Amino acid sequence: MIRYIIRRALYAIPILFGVNLLTFVLFFVVNSPNDMARFHLGFKRVTPQAIVQWKHDHGYDKPMLFNDRAKGVQKITQTVFFQRSMKLFVFDFGRSDEGRDIGYDIRQRMWPSLAIALPTFVIGILVNITTALFLVFFRSTYLDWLGRLALVAMMSVSSLFYIIGGQYLFGKTLRLVPISGYAPGLHAFKFVVLPVVIGVISGIGASGRLYRAFFLEEIEKDYVRTARAKGLSEMSVLFRHVLKNAMIPILTSVVVVVPSLFLGSLIMESFFGIPGLGAYTLDAINAQDFATVRAMVFLGSLFYIVGLALTDITYMLVDPRIRLK
Repeated sequence: MIRYIIRRALYAIPILFGVNLLTFVLFFVVNSPNDMARFHLGFKRVTPQAIVQWKHDHGYDKPMLFNDRAKGVQKITQTVFFQRSMKLFVFDFGRSDEGRDIGYDIRQRMWPSLAIALPTFVIGILVNITTALFLVFFRSTYLDWLGRLALVAMMSVSSLFYIIGGQYLFGKTLRLVPISGYAPGLHAFKFVVLPVVIGVISGIGASGRLYRAFFLEEIEKDYVRTARAKGLSEMSVLFRHVLKNAMIPILTSVVVVVPSLFLGSLIMESFFGIPGLGAYTLDAINAQDFATVRAMVFLGSLFYIVGLALTDITYMLVDPRIRLK
């Protein structure tokens, strides 16, 4: 197990480096340092001297990837990429183009994101698995047919409909919860309960149908027939055998959600005015703040890799036949 974790950590280094380099290249293909300077200084009456000074103050006056005027290792170290991007590997996020401490902003904004994402993640998995098991238990009946119809209808509706409809019904009409905003501590509950409920409901359609397909695939296998032949009830078969063996593909589908637990949801946080990392990333993109965007992309890649590793480890716990070598 330890060897596997070390090996996966070593594999992650070139992947993160490649993502970091690709983000750097794509960003500067779209926006040169001169364009960034004009954007932050204002497009009107910007003098060349002001642009040069802004680039110097923010470290964009050096060559991008290779400094042919330097000597030795400084050809690599005296570049924008090395000085602004390589520090991410020691979690030194530096400062944004507006001068703010990115690490401090991340530590402050991660809690509102987790307050929404973590309950949505946990409750969503439980609700989706319960819904899928219910439909499988009543498979080939009218309840199964109506349930599948409802799931298709729910997954066909945009998440924006749930957000706007929920805000109008529960926030404006019934006045049960605030439409937007956030407060720290226990007061956060009234601000996050509606986003969590909407997040869970909007995900039932797609995930419920997917999990139902996983359960139906397992329920036709020989070990299930053997369990029934031993006299086990259908409920026992579903929970003691089918659910456990179907968890492997379910875990695979769940891993893609892991980065959102930390990085938040762009749409949800923007519409509800939650000062989380999702809204933070969107604001950085709109402001063309490369330093912040680079840090958030790096964190997203890191947590996705961690999620994949955790999935493989969980495989072994769920299925004893799997052994990590």
